[in-house]
Amino acid sequence: MFLTTEAGGRTTSVMSGYRPNHDFGIPGMLNDAQHEYIDKAVVSPGETVAARLWFVRPDFQVGRLFVGMSFTVQEGGRVVGNGTITHVRNSALLKAT
Repeated sequence: MFLTTEAGGRTTSVMSGYRPNHDFGIPGMLNDAQHEYIDKAVVSPGETVAARLWFVRPDFQVGRLFVGMSFTVQEGGRVVGNGTITHVRNSALLKAT
């Protein structure tokens, strides 16, 4: 979900290819990932959308991700959205249960 502009989110819409930072809980580290939005061409501030994230450096997430894990979408230090993992396609990134 992207935050509304009033809540500190973006002032403009985004499209697939948007590449913000993400905080997946590694202290002091943000990871870049490119967004691919599902069934939606343009996402406006305040909207919720399903997306695939393509990590620029997936090796930083090996064995760490799990369904239900929360993360933030950031532009630098500013949080512009929040997400929850619903599926992990790359099994190497899955946290052992």
